[in-house]
Amino acid sequence: MTRSMALLICISFSALLMAQGSAGADIRSGITGRWIINEELSDNTDDQVEAAIKEGGGKVRRRWFRKREDDFYRGGPAEQELYDRISYDDVLTIGYDDPELVFEYADNYVRVFYSDGRRRRTTANDFFNEGGVDFSFANWEQGSLLVEARPRDGGYTLETYTLLENGNRLRVEMIIQPDSFSTTINLVRVYDRL
Repeated sequence: MTRSMALLICISFSALLMAQGSAGADIRSGITGRWIINEELSDNTDDQVEAAIKEGGGKVRRRWFRKREDDFYRGGPAEQELYDRISYDDVLTIGYDDPELVFEYADNYVRVFYSDGRRRRTTANDFFNEGGVDFSFANWEQGSLLVEARPRDGGYTLETYTLLENGNRLRVEMIIQPDSFSTTINLVRVYDRL
């Protein structure tokens, strides 16, 4: 390998690392604010839930005489509230004060979690003393925010937040696995800056 070729590879690699670093900085500063759902660009949550039910071998009730109501699958036990909030709520407010992230949904439902790799320590006794709690943690990776959650029902979610269109649009790709489902719900939600 020639010196000029090695120099070109080093410059290219450095440029790639700087681009990735600046993309991470953009998401960190640009993700904050109020976001409203763009229904045209987002998946229909009920359709994605039905697809997961069918894939898992379940049956979906058909209504021959009337159309399915909006948010048909929303609701259920309190320990599944996190799934409803991330997949149905139309407005999302995000605050970020390194390393703390605060996501606020409808009805003052708030998730507070951290992006500094801190661990959660819990014991079996904590569940009986405090009840089950939702737990989320985050990581900045390649220009996106990755959020993993452990809802109270024992399932999990994996959410990838990416800024588009100069920070005016937020795309969220979700893998949702309620404990009662045998397959995952795959969902894309797109928000516009409010």
